[in-house]
Amino acid sequence: MRAIRRFTVRPVLPASLGALNELAGNLRWSWHPPTQDVFAAVDAELWESTGHDPVRLLASVAGERLAALAADEGFVARLEAARADLAAYVDGDRWYQKRTAQGTLTGPAGGAAPRAIGYFSPEFGITAVLPQYSGGLGILAGDHLKAASDLGVPIIGVGLLYRHGYFRQSLSRDGWQQETYPVLDPDELPISLLREESGAPATISIAMPGGPDLLARIWVASVGRVPLLMLDTDVEGNPEHYVDVTDRLYGGTSEHRLRQELLLGVGGVRALRVFSRLTGHPEPEVFHTNEGHAGFLGLERIRELTAAAGGPGLDFDTALEVGRASTVFTTHTPVPAGIDRFERTLVEQYFSEGGATPGVPVERILALGAEDYEGGDGAVFNMAVMGFRLAQRANGVSQLHGEVSRGMFRGLWPAFDEAEVPITSITNGVHAPTWVAREVFGLAEGADPDSDDTGAFFAAADDVPGARVWEVKRALRLRLVEDARARLARSWAERGAAPAELGWIDSALDPDVLTIGFARRVPSYKRLTLMLRDPDRLKRLLLHPERPVQLVIAGKSHPADDGGKRLIQEMVRFADDPEVRHRIVFLPNYDIAMAQPLYPGCDVWLNNPLRPYEACGTSGMKAALNGGLNLSILDGWWDEWYDGRNGWAIPSADGLDDADRRDDLEASALYDLLENQVAPRFYDVDADGVPTGWVEMLRHTLRSLGPKVLATRMVRDYVLELYAPATGHARALNSDYAGAVDLAAWKRRVLAAWPDVRVEHVESSGVNDAPEVGAVLTTRAFVALGGLDPQDVSVQLVHGRADAEDRILDHDHDELTLAETYEGGRHRFDGDVSLTHSGAFGYTVRVLPKHALLASDAELGVVALPL
Repeated sequence: MRAIRRFTVRPVLPASLGALNELAGNLRWSWHPPTQDVFAAVDAELWESTGHDPVRLLASVAGERLAALAADEGFVARLEAARADLAAYVDGDRWYQKRTAQGTLTGPAGGAAPRAIGYFSPEFGITAVLPQYSGGLGILAGDHLKAASDLGVPIIGVGLLYRHGYFRQSLSRDGWQQETYPVLDPDELPISLLREESGAPATISIAMPGGPDLLARIWVASVGRVPLLMLDTDVEGNPEHYVDVTDRLYGGTSEHRLRQELLLGVGGVRALRVFSRLTGHPEPEVFHTNEGHAGFLGLERIRELTAAAGGPGLDFDTALEVGRASTVFTTHTPVPAGIDRFERTLVEQYFSEGGATPGVPVERILALGAEDYEGGDGAVFNMAVMGFRLAQRANGVSQLHGEVSRGMFRGLWPAFDEAEVPITSITNGVHAPTWVAREVFGLAEGADPDSDDTGAFFAAADDVPGARVWEVKRALRLRLVEDARARLARSWAERGAAPAELGWIDSALDPDVLTIGFARRVPSYKRLTLMLRDPDRLKRLLLHPERPVQLVIAGKSHPADDGGKRLIQEMVRFADDPEVRHRIVFLPNYDIAMAQPLYPGCDVWLNNPLRPYEACGTSGMKAALNGGLNLSILDGWWDEWYDGRNGWAIPSADGLDDADRRDDLEASALYDLLENQVAPRFYDVDADGVPTGWVEMLRHTLRSLGPKVLATRMVRDYVLELYAPATGHARALNSDYAGAVDLAAWKRRVLAAWPDVRVEHVESSGVNDAPEVGAVLTTRAFVALGGLDPQDVSVQLVHGRADAEDRILDHDHDELTLAETYEGGRHRFDGDVSLTHSGAFGYTVRVLPKHALLASDAELGVVALPL
């Protein structure tokens, strides 16, 4: 029989155990081993069987056991110590508060410390018991919140609460991916419903075409010091197709996705306002859009500033400047196919009169997402393009990805060289307490990996004897082997295998064999099956009599991606071969719970994407923090930080038009590295069985990469390079909006006058036909500014190395100074430059708009050059 209703009955804890609910309600437990140990002490068996889920644990523990714990003075004292530790963590001053008090919370770009930052993302990977993530974007967002909490950065996360999360992956007998969507009961999750003072659930609403309004509740997860707001449309009063808006992550039709992104962006801003009203939490001064999915938040902020919303009644251009100054946009994709694009007619339908953001002209909205540049599609609305136009500051997630992004989106700034496209980069990082095994932390006892002195923790690894390091790595490898065997047995049972068929699993994998991990999403560009290009050669590597290799592989393909599913099936069929199945395994349902023993247990982390399509690729960072060595194509973060001694670089054949030939070459290079460098180094041991050369690479990896790959480093970079400057600009515009009014008017005036701006003539002196290093080039530029004043522009001498076609490469620029003014809006600007390098030299003069509140020279997208 099926129940007509289902709900969760929560236990009544004895008063002395009340802190258990408090600890379970703050997700800090997910990265804090001492708190995990408290829950394990409640009931070790239940803690394991519930998947380390405190809420399920407390719902399942027997009353007799609770009574015994309440009478156990030692446990009660331990529990109170854990509660006091959490309180000190949440309330104490950390990096952000200390730097703010010192007045040093600014970077090279200056700015001010924001009172709060709104961080919007379609997914957040905090813990396996809150499955609201699909892959790297969500894990990165989760690590961002955790690191912000550790640093005391006042971030508020904003996302959606999906009824089914992503999906649970299993395999059919023939290795085809199968998806199931378990229903998540919010009452069984470590979250709480935001309520009005009356006790009623707090809600937001969004006008939808044809009515009625879309309603959503607001759930709150406590991520240490950071609140995470999640919107849920399973609300009484919503029609079924509105209830389904938050059904699952990355599913449904284009219109379904548009509704989700409307809810995230527009609804997310409204949820923030409700949260601040009910809790007194400061409202964000900076809004950070993690990928384009949340871009509609900028439209809602414009609406708030119009008369229609009861705001200050600003016009569109002025409201746009207010919003842009305080918005940061991070792009995560290096491929156009990864960007959300909607039919313009669909966007028009949802934002027309009476739509989601009343008072914001739909034609201006459509213009923000228009691909109105060479090669663009005029019929679509591009969420990333809107993201760039609504944010004054934008970044990619590694240095190489920043370069790729500047090339991808150069059409938005066609008058500028690619290097000057205003997209910077902040390389991603990972949250060490979440991903590093406690045994690895134990190697540097007493050192804190997330203290301000991160280098001290990683340098401490140098003082640990090699035998001790290797003992820990073997223990972690054994843990991975045991976990993989258990998962393998469950997977084969789901595939229909009888217990009598599974005896071989007891000897699958070996804790003394070189272990390579490969786990990630399975789009084609990540090349899951590159290692299978020569199956016979791979078999020889796996079965080598003296230097065997074993592979642990995992990954999900998007449910609609049959190509990705075929790659998984090809890998599974190879791994099913009785000849090699003890050396290579595919583990279904890759998630945080699988990842946590996987990264520490691997000796090598393999990554072989098509360069340059890996935006960052943080899984290798997690392996590195656990003493794993990376074996990777030079892409994403590895292109930036590989130094020749912290792993191996797979030679890339990018540029070849023949994709099969490229794969063959790169696979062969991978096999060569494994056979001739990786395996020999691993198995070259001393008299004590320690591979001293390998351990030295491990130590160097921790020293060279440890401080760099931390999420705390990443969040500090965001604060100093983006959040603080954005706050400074926003405050300059927002005090009484006079600054925004002036800036919007200045931009209109400059753009209207720009057609009359030109460089009429350039004179130079001080160098002869064969100048030498040290000579000084004097330049005089005669410039017509039309109706503009000299203070409205920057006249620059651009100079640098020149190629055979007179193109200036790697240029620098110096601002020329106003020397003389003539009639008719003509002016002379002078300046000098010293010739410091030999070789071909070129120069020119250009005129750019200039204003103190512009974030880059290219912000207005216009430039005047000599005719």
